[in-house]
Amino acid sequence: MITKCDHPGCTKAGTCRAPKTRDLKEYWWFCKEHAAEYNKNWNYYADMTPDEIDAEWERETFGIADKDKEKVNKDEADYVNFINDFLTGRGTFDKMPAKKTVSSQITSAFAVFGLPITASWREVGSKYRALAKKYHPDTAGHKSSTDEFTRINSAYETLKKYFQK
Repeated sequence: MITKCDHPGCTKAGTCRAPKTRDLKEYWWFCKEHAAEYNKNWNYYADMTPDEIDAEWERETFGIADKDKEKVNKDEADYVNFINDFLTGRGTFDKMPAKKTVSSQITSAFAVFGLPITASWREVGSKYRALAKKYHPDTAGHKSSTDEFTRINSAYETLKKYFQK
């Protein structure tokens, strides 16, 4: 749809749009001459303080508000320090305690339950209850179940200390 130029007194067709405000949601429709004149005199940053201009520029350029600049700078500095420490071998990760080694007693206790050494306490408890029901001397009824039940209880107590329960 072609409208008449929005410049007062002009009768030419308004074929060029020009923004009315900074939010760029409303537009004037001018002829080429009046659009050029309007654009030459229009200032996007008119009526903004220098701080508002900086905040707008930061947001448009980097996608962050000016007030978040400190946090971003700190995060960047932490990352740079980490990379530098990693490359030079001086990182705090070098000073971290070594992983706990698992003794053969703990490994054997996990084996009694048929679980890997990465099993959680919840998995150990679940497996213990199932095996205790199966091998309890009152319910199993044969002599070898007493030995197996003793072995299960011993393994459970070992893992209980390991998980500090």
